[in-house]
Amino acid sequence: MNPGSGTLIINIMSEGKAETYEGVYQCTARNERGAAISNNIVVRPSRSPLWTKEKLEPIILQNGQHLVLSCRPPIGLPPPIIFWMDNSFQRLPQSERVSQGLNGDLYFSNVLPEDTREDYICYARFNHTQTIQQKQPISVKVISVDELNDTIAADLSDTEFYGAKPSRERPPTFLTPEGNSSNKEELRGNVLSLECIAEGLPTPIIHWIKEDGTLPINRTFYKNFRKTLQIIHVSEADSGKYQCIAKNALGVIHHTISVTVKAAPYWIVAPRNLVLSPGEDGSLICRPNGNPKPKISWLTNGVPIEIAPDDPSRKIDGDTIIFSNVQERSSAVYQCNASNEYGYLLANAFVNVLAEPPRILTSADTLYQVIANRPALLDCAFFGSPLPTIEWFKGAKGSALREDIYVLHENGTLEIPVAQKDSTGTYTCVARNKLGVAKNEVQLEIKDPTRIIKQPEYAVVQRGGTVSFECKVKHDHTLIPTVMWLKDNGELPDDGRFTVDKDHLVVADVGDDDGGTYTCVANTSLDSVSASAVLSVVAPTPTPAPIYDVPNPPFDLELTNHLDKSVQLSWTPGDDNNSPITKFIIEYEDSMHEAGLWHHQTEVSGIQTTAQLNLSPFVNYSFRVVAVNSIGRSVPSQVSEHYLTKAAEPDKNPTTVEGLGSEPDNLVITWKPLNGFESNGPGLQYKVSWRQKDGDDEWTSVVVANVSKYIVSGTPTFVPYLIKVQALNDVGFAPEPAVVTGHSGEDLPMVAPGNVHVNVVNSTLAEVHWDPVPLKSIRGHLQGYRIYYWKAQNLSKRSKRHIEKKILTFQGSKTHGMLPGLEPFSHYRVNVRVVNGKGEGPASPDKVFNTPEGVPSAPSSLKIVNPTLDSLTLEWEPPGHPNGILTEYTLKYQPINSTHELGPLVDLKIPANKTRWTLKNLNFSTRYKFYFYAQTAAGSGSQITEEGVTTVDEGKMAGILPPDVGAGKAMASRQVDIATQGWFIGLMCAVALLILILLIVCFIRRNKGGKYPVKEKEDAHADPEIQPMKEDDGTFGEYSDAEDHKPLKKGSRTPSDRTVKKEDSDDSLVDYGEGVNGQFNEDGSFIGQYSGKKEKEPAEGNESSEAPSPVNAMNSFV
Repeated sequence: MNPGSGTLIINIMSEGKAETYEGVYQCTARNERGAAISNNIVVRPSRSPLWTKEKLEPIILQNGQHLVLSCRPPIGLPPPIIFWMDNSFQRLPQSERVSQGLNGDLYFSNVLPEDTREDYICYARFNHTQTIQQKQPISVKVISVDELNDTIAADLSDTEFYGAKPSRERPPTFLTPEGNSSNKEELRGNVLSLECIAEGLPTPIIHWIKEDGTLPINRTFYKNFRKTLQIIHVSEADSGKYQCIAKNALGVIHHTISVTVKAAPYWIVAPRNLVLSPGEDGSLICRPNGNPKPKISWLTNGVPIEIAPDDPSRKIDGDTIIFSNVQERSSAVYQCNASNEYGYLLANAFVNVLAEPPRILTSADTLYQVIANRPALLDCAFFGSPLPTIEWFKGAKGSALREDIYVLHENGTLEIPVAQKDSTGTYTCVARNKLGVAKNEVQLEIKDPTRIIKQPEYAVVQRGGTVSFECKVKHDHTLIPTVMWLKDNGELPDDGRFTVDKDHLVVADVGDDDGGTYTCVANTSLDSVSASAVLSVVAPTPTPAPIYDVPNPPFDLELTNHLDKSVQLSWTPGDDNNSPITKFIIEYEDSMHEAGLWHHQTEVSGIQTTAQLNLSPFVNYSFRVVAVNSIGRSVPSQVSEHYLTKAAEPDKNPTTVEGLGSEPDNLVITWKPLNGFESNGPGLQYKVSWRQKDGDDEWTSVVVANVSKYIVSGTPTFVPYLIKVQALNDVGFAPEPAVVTGHSGEDLPMVAPGNVHVNVVNSTLAEVHWDPVPLKSIRGHLQGYRIYYWKAQNLSKRSKRHIEKKILTFQGSKTHGMLPGLEPFSHYRVNVRVVNGKGEGPASPDKVFNTPEGVPSAPSSLKIVNPTLDSLTLEWEPPGHPNGILTEYTLKYQPINSTHELGPLVDLKIPANKTRWTLKNLNFSTRYKFYFYAQTAAGSGSQITEEGVTTVDEGKMAGILPPDVGAGKAMASRQVDIATQGWFIGLMCAVALLILILLIVCFIRRNKGGKYPVKEKEDAHADPEIQPMKEDDGTFGEYSDAEDHKPLKKGSRTPSDRTVKKEDSDDSLVDYGEGVNGQFNEDGSFIGQYSGKKEKEPAEGNESSEAPSPVNAMNSFV
């Protein structure tokens, strides 16, 4: 720790590993007056772990299907930033179709052939450690339906098959989040991020709405092609249900996200330092808020107050410590700790009990210089205990300054709103308490304002001419002015043609570039004034055309006939510039209350030069006049002299008077205060009066300063009050105010609704009735009734799981409500609570009801296994939602012939306890369609369908066509006698013709005496991996891999039993190739590792093919 400082320095570079210093630190500062403590400081070392090595298989999928490339980066501290790039370190393009999710995964709503690449790489950047880690490259190949069918044909050239179907257009489905609804929690003040990514063809478009409100306009942002909704600076008001909508030409889907905004503790009122003198009373208030509500604990000098030394002057009342008759030994530093599960607050407050005579901190004989008719502020900073009272005096023997033109601020400053020449003099500040008196004198000098009495005027000069602008300044003789000229608010050009003397600016040999606005600026140490004129440069003309322009401003403004509430203003019109003046507009400024803000006073005709103006009390008026003609408005005239009207009592009362309680035992009276212009005089205050509406009590009144709120404590809970607020000032009271009705604070209801009973309407709907709660027991404004209901258990599955309570609120005084969306055949509990503005009352006793049985959902799955010549075995899983007790299953099936006609339907009942059934005596090589559903006492549920084929007899094979690549589902293929197909007959004829031609060529070559050279080469260099066909079954021998001795899964044709095994059909085309190096010929047939290439590769070949880590390169790149 640095000497003489509280700073703790940990040099990790020279003093060990960072993990050694991981922990929670807290600083304590002590002296004889007490101890203060800091917030907890958590020190954690940053981490950037390596990616776990994994082998990523190439992904092959059909054009149009969806795809998700997982990133799953290592967990670091802080979390890494995720991005996808290729081997060339170029970011992968993203769009509405392809985008990165919040979790770092890359989502494809549908894939296109251009998505094919071997270098999809996920990078994780750890900013704190300045490192980047990369995942192994992912290979993706998108193939068309024709390519897929050609590949299948190459493997099953002598079997019957039907081609894969192209991916058809389909409605949207959400990739993330899953299901119809989800929940999201976020902390107050954070950024709320909601994400919905959907797949579909064509690409879905995402829209967002808030179900129970509107999205905040200035805080809502859309990211990632509108797939991510972000709301910044979230608050409790942003809680609710948000719905994302995915839509394309084939359909619309919705997902509802229920957002709950929690809050770490934050201050409503933080404890502040308190200075008391012996014998005084005071209090420390610690009032936080948060969600959940924070728990408050007090400490004294860093020690929990419960075990701190006892202090008889101290009393703890929840969030307040009350001090009574304190003594000097009561000085201490108090800490308030407010915490909930999301964080905590800690505040130190020094209670200093001392007896100090007044001290004035402002320097003695300070000189204040102020321009006339402007406010003057004379400081008197002070300190003392007890708090001193401040008085100001002018001159040696003057009385305390309490006149209308002075304002005394709480910090001791004396304000003279409009300083005049006679305000010059010596002012004395006197601070008093029971321990002594302190004085300080300051000097005030009032200076004349700086004025430009002759302003530069608008000028038009011909090219090559000379122009002169005049700027004559009048100023206080004790101040030294400086005058400077500007052109277009910048410095004058550095050109000898510009000459500046005492009062003039001369521009010689004027050119086009000299046109613009010229400004004269006069500065002193106290004020600054300016005036501008426009220079227009024109071409020389023998006869200048008349100039039509806005009028010149009026001048020589004068005030006469000064009365309490009126004055007469006169002026001299300026040049009308060849367009007659139609009217004059008179504006006023109130320099006392709204300096610099001009208001419309009145308008008079263009032939008048005087106006009688009506005025308001206690306003420091100044006026200006604007002339108007058909061209437009002139610039305003110079400001008239100031005229301060006399003060009067207010002529109106505050508006928007309300009475609402913030606590059960108070009444908060609020109003919209009068502005300075409406005060009509100094010393604006308010008389606040209240009494109970239904009682005979007299009015209770209190006079408060110019504020907008008053809190009445100790009121009964939720009682109507009559309230009125009357304005007053130093002159008198405003008229009698109107009386409004308010209520003291609400408290939680005392009684629960009675006679709660439930009528079950059907298996998914029930109606709840209850008796209303008496109004007196509600103790607040009735907001409605809230029903809590939850499923205690399912009558068929008595498993214990988390109970999710649902809530429905019914506004107003309703005594019944419907509960929709119930689950059939379930056991429910329900209670009812009354709600007022404060919250919920107690719950009624739980009522129990059961929903009747409903029809079940469809069985979860249906599979056909172990096909034989005359039998098929069906396996299934029961319905996910039985909605009752299953009584039986119904199986219906019918054959399908080669022309897709359906045969007779067979109906079969199966016991409910079965999950497997074998159908026998079926026709061989026949396709069957099955319809399967479950039943309860309430009826039949939804059905699931499937098709299956019995195996082939005598050379006909049965099986299932390989699945759509990447689809994850097996698809049964139709079996047709291949010998009857036209294309097969044509193919056989072509093969026979080719064989005949080959035989003729060989015969000719032999007759020439030569040996077939290709055959010789084949005999001499036979490939050891190519095995002859087996004579017994006409199939090829299995190919083997010399490295891992795995059989090539697709290398052999059908086994000797002439059937295709299911596990063969489940293989991916990736099994044919080596990594991502497998290729397709132009006709779609696959070129794999039939050449024995893998056998000749060195052992370290796989290691060298791994992509190198680009950490160093990426550090400089990013």
